[in-house]
Amino acid sequence: MNYVPDPCQPRDALTSARSWLEEFGQAALATVVSTWGSAPVPVGGQMAIGPSGQFEGSVSGGCVEAEVITEAADVLTRDRPRLLEFGVGEELAWRAGLPCGGAISIYVEPLRRERDSAFLERVFSARRARTSLAVLTTLATGERRLFDVRAPMPAEIAQCLVSNESRLIRLGDDPVFLHALTPPVRVVIVGATHVGQVLADLANRIGYDVAVVDPRAAFASADRLGDFKSLTDWPEISLKSLGLDPRTAVVTLTHAAAIDDEALTEALRSHCLYIGALGSIRTHAKRLQRLAVAGFNDADLARISAPVGLPIGAKGPAEIAVSILAEIVKVARETRQA
Repeated sequence: MNYVPDPCQPRDALTSARSWLEEFGQAALATVVSTWGSAPVPVGGQMAIGPSGQFEGSVSGGCVEAEVITEAADVLTRDRPRLLEFGVGEELAWRAGLPCGGAISIYVEPLRRERDSAFLERVFSARRARTSLAVLTTLATGERRLFDVRAPMPAEIAQCLVSNESRLIRLGDDPVFLHALTPPVRVVIVGATHVGQVLADLANRIGYDVAVVDPRAAFASADRLGDFKSLTDWPEISLKSLGLDPRTAVVTLTHAAAIDDEALTEALRSHCLYIGALGSIRTHAKRLQRLAVAGFNDADLARISAPVGLPIGAKGPAEIAVSILAEIVKVARETRQA
């Protein structure tokens, strides 16, 4: 089955690798497997390299990408994986531009259509289902083993999935990279308003999944939302169909109490990551009264961030969207670290 890119999904290293594999039959995938000191890209960060040197993603924020692209060409020619070490005391690091006091190890592996398409399809199948997947790669050989979160697995692997932590481990005498692939944060925007339009675009740009809910046909049009996933049923139906998991943020923006309250009710009944509601302090006070009458207690209502967004004095749709997304990123990072 030919791969057809999803225009509403952010283009990242893995989507590019799959696209180039389909188009050219080969690609390379570079993954950060360890860091020390100053490192702008965390362990698990990836960059895909096409056969003509095109690339997507980052492994160092710009310091060593050129060197990795050069090495990737040789990896593709030889069809053998390679571990690259960049450190402040090494000539290669200085030539590549990494004099920042850190060290980084990058694993570059060749991908071939016949051999690796099934692996990538398994990864994207898990992403579509919003389930976690652990990929264990033996560095010496490139051999991979995949563990689905729904299947039995060793405790060490399970813990890495729970904590969303990728790292090097040892299985016997072999160094193995355990890559925890967890679903991206998803932002469910209730209200295809001007703020919602900008928020959808910004969230997509940083790699978040996006869905827009608005039962008002004039707002939820393709002209306003483009390729973003849109649901036009009322929030009770739409949010239940999406499934609000612990990596989903819900933001209400309609200013229509009937729509926003219904969405907040569904969000409060879930274990979603974040709940935010647009509106003034006075508007939110009235909202809390209605939700309390509906049966929610103080602890429930305290989950709602309102007025939504970080308090940066935002004015206008674009700045408000920035403040909202910044707050979601903050909560997502704090939750991951906890």
